[in-house]
Amino acid sequence: MLPTLQVGPLSLQVPGLVQLVGLWIGLTLSERRARQHGENPADIYNLVFILLIAGLIGARLVYAFTYSDAFQANPWSLVSINPGLMDPFAGALIAIAAGAIYIFRKQMNIWKTLDAITPLLAVMGIAVGISHLASGTAFGRPTDFPIGIHLWGEQRHPTQVYEIIMAALILGAVFLVDRTRWSKVPGMIFLVFIGLTSFSRLLLEAFRGDSLLVGDGFRAAQLVAWIVLAVCLVLIAGRFKVSATFGETGV
Repeated sequence: MLPTLQVGPLSLQVPGLVQLVGLWIGLTLSERRARQHGENPADIYNLVFILLIAGLIGARLVYAFTYSDAFQANPWSLVSINPGLMDPFAGALIAIAAGAIYIFRKQMNIWKTLDAITPLLAVMGIAVGISHLASGTAFGRPTDFPIGIHLWGEQRHPTQVYEIIMAALILGAVFLVDRTRWSKVPGMIFLVFIGLTSFSRLLLEAFRGDSLLVGDGFRAAQLVAWIVLAVCLVLIAGRFKVSATFGETGV
């Protein structure tokens, strides 16, 4: 594990650095795809910027409101770079709301926009896996397999490595599908990505050692993944029907 990297007097957080690099690479690929498909790359860049800023600020403010006493004692914590002082769920909702407003005001096609940002999402999947490996989070359950890694006092499944491999395969699948007739149906690239990601989550969670369990030992992430996968398949079928009905790709 390599949570920090010492460069002279500077101590860099490797997980955050990896995700920044992933963001840069992914955004570059998304802007390139937008340009190739006749969309404005500047709109994609601005949308991603708005999503990030709204998500980060919203996540920190909601967390600060929830734990107001701690922040009143140390107001400077509001500008801390510690990701643990954020509410990720609230941040995601706020980011989605801000992005929806931007898309509506710019009159962007929602399906084409989602297709455009799919390369960014796919690359970030790899970056998140690498950041998990660097920090030792998202660890696997104990195992006797020879491919296990020693972490937190036990030999464990290298779920971070599984995550990286799956994300890389999904990125490759996105590029392959983007070269087929499916790419002519707006939203198809995004839905394929979401479907494959949900399926990979179903497989990955079986080896995780830190999964949230609900009910009678069910893994919460797998339940969510099943629902997302089912909805995704329905939407894929719907996009094909719409495309066939209207006989155009701009729907």
